[in-house]
Amino acid sequence: MNAAKRYEIFARLREANPHPKTELEYSSPFELLVAVTLSAQATDVGVNKATRKLFPIANTPEAIYALGIDGLKTYIKTIGLYNAKAENIIKACKMLIEQHHSVVPDNREDLEALPGVGRKTANVVLNTAFGQPVMAVDTHIFRVSNRTKIATGKNVQEVEQKLIRFIPKEFLLDAHHWLILHGRYTCIARKPRCGSCLIEDLCEYKDKVE
Repeated sequence: MNAAKRYEIFARLREANPHPKTELEYSSPFELLVAVTLSAQATDVGVNKATRKLFPIANTPEAIYALGIDGLKTYIKTIGLYNAKAENIIKACKMLIEQHHSVVPDNREDLEALPGVGRKTANVVLNTAFGQPVMAVDTHIFRVSNRTKIATGKNVQEVEQKLIRFIPKEFLLDAHHWLILHGRYTCIARKPRCGSCLIEDLCEYKDKVE
């Protein structure tokens, strides 16, 4: 795929949705960090249902740490892998309190040092909470990037590096959300909705469907 096609793809995505946002509900960088940690192998809808009950009760590192692992589990037990997630979130809260004055760090190194926070989670927080032009590649973005040929790669890291290199700078801040939403609602896994896709004529996927 050439640069002109990529530019037009993101220009159309921006025109259709000028201010894309995450579908996770949050009101602070800490709430976002917790929500993204919970969202691994879970849906945003499922996470939002849990955090609507959790955050009014506890939405700071101190308040969630005070719940303890078992207390936190009662709020998140509807979410997959909730046992491990509860342990990681409590440990992360302890580190935030002791090492960062309860403030979520705005750099990758400190974020990835938190239990349960990998590169993808760190990228989401850096992009969404702190406005940094980084790219968190989830299953949707990996699929859309490879299928359309915007950025092909055998693994998440390769696709991430190519997206950062290929996406025009003016689109980079919001590209993460556009690609996720496109993968979630149009370029879906089993049968992409090519007929209703606003970039169908630019996409280089060989097996397009009506």
